[in-house]
Amino acid sequence: MPGAMAAGAVVLARALEALDVGGAADKINLIPQDFFAELCEQIIQHLNHKIPGVDIAELCQRIQASGIEINVGDLAKIANVVSFLFSTAARNSLSTEELVSALGNAGTALPKQAVQVIRHVWNEQGKCVSGSEDARDMATVGQFIDIKWKLGVAMSSDTCRSLKYPYVTVTLKVADPSGQITDKSFEMTIPQFKNFFRQFKEMAAVLETV
Repeated sequence: MPGAMAAGAVVLARALEALDVGGAADKINLIPQDFFAELCEQIIQHLNHKIPGVDIAELCQRIQASGIEINVGDLAKIANVVSFLFSTAARNSLSTEELVSALGNAGTALPKQAVQVIRHVWNEQGKCVSGSEDARDMATVGQFIDIKWKLGVAMSSDTCRSLKYPYVTVTLKVADPSGQITDKSFEMTIPQFKNFFRQFKEMAAVLETV
C-alpha cells in the first residue's frame, strides 16, 4: 500500500508539471491567504457534492474590491489547478504529507502560505472527497442553480424607428462540470416565453405523479 501511494504522488507531481502550475503560482502570490483558503474550501465542498460549484466571478469581485488586481480568467485557472490537485489526490488516496511532498516534487514554487492552506484544508476535509468512478461520472454534466427573468421593450432597430415590442430576458445560473458557476443569458419573444412556461408547468405536473 505505501508503494502505491508513493506512485500516486509521483503521478500527481508529473501531472502538475504538465499543467504549468508555475503560471498559476504567480497569481496565487497576489491573493490574500484568507481568500485563497475560501477558494480551497469551496472547491473541497464542491468535490464533496455539498455545493453545486464555486462562484468565481463573485469571489473575484470581492478580491478586486480589496485592492488586488486579478481577473476572472486568472482566478479560474487557479481554481482549475486546485480542483485537479484535490481530485487527483483523492483518486490516489494521498495523505496530507504525500500531497505536500508531491507539490514539492513538481517544482511548482507555490507560495509557502498557499501550501499551508492546502495542507490544512486537505488534512481537515480531504478524507471526505470521493475519488470513485461513480463520483466522476456524476460530474460530467452541469448543475442548475437559479433562474431570473425580466421583461423589456425593444424601442428601435437599424431598420425601424419604433418597434416597441416586448421581450423577456432569461438568465440561468449554472455550475459547469468543473464546478465553476456562470450566468447564461438569452432573450425570448412573448410567445416563446409562454411556451417555455407551459413546458415547465407540464414538467411540474409530471413530477406530481412521481
